[in-house]
Amino acid sequence: MTYTTTEENYIKAIYHLEHEHESVGTNLLSAAMQTKPASVTDMLKKLEAKKLLHYEKYRGFRLSDQGNKLALTIIRKHRLWEYFLVEKLGFNWDEVHVLAEQLEHVSSEDLIRRLDEFLEHPAFDPHGDPIPDVKGKFRKINQDNLLGLPLKKNLKVSAVKNQESEMLNLLTQYEIKIGTQLKILRRFAYDGSVEIRIEKNAATILSKQVAQHIYCNL
Repeated sequence: MTYTTTEENYIKAIYHLEHEHESVGTNLLSAAMQTKPASVTDMLKKLEAKKLLHYEKYRGFRLSDQGNKLALTIIRKHRLWEYFLVEKLGFNWDEVHVLAEQLEHVSSEDLIRRLDEFLEHPAFDPHGDPIPDVKGKFRKINQDNLLGLPLKKNLKVSAVKNQESEMLNLLTQYEIKIGTQLKILRRFAYDGSVEIRIEKNAATILSKQVAQHIYCNL
């Protein structure tokens, strides 16, 4: 069965919301999709008719097994395209999200299989998010953000959770990217800011707002 771009966008949004909230209702999805609740209700009925989701009392709408599989397929394509755009075409990591959102709707399974093979089966995208394999499985990684990691240890940046362009641009100015090696020198109780040293560079201070989104391997 084929799905429209709008239907796939809804499925992906529901998938992410399910992992952030106990229940996914119309108002929550309306805010995420930036559209009217009435339009959301109509789309949910269409997706339920296609057996991509079902309604649970007190829990709102939940993806069915078929819907979850579709969501993982879309996410897999999105993150493979992001990896391709950064690693093979030289785009900056703050430039690829919008492009990948267009490319994720390419329906050819053969194209995505060949793309994955060409990229040698990457496990993580340029922002550190895991790429589902063809079976929808993620590679797990033991990591924590800069607010919870030990001091004076050699650390390597593994993921950035806030991937808005402004955040990624800021991290670029700090010379922070996936794979950057750093040490946490100290934390300031007054405002939760963190002093770090990136490799051989001078020490710098990150606000709590920034530090909480930077994850490193344990």
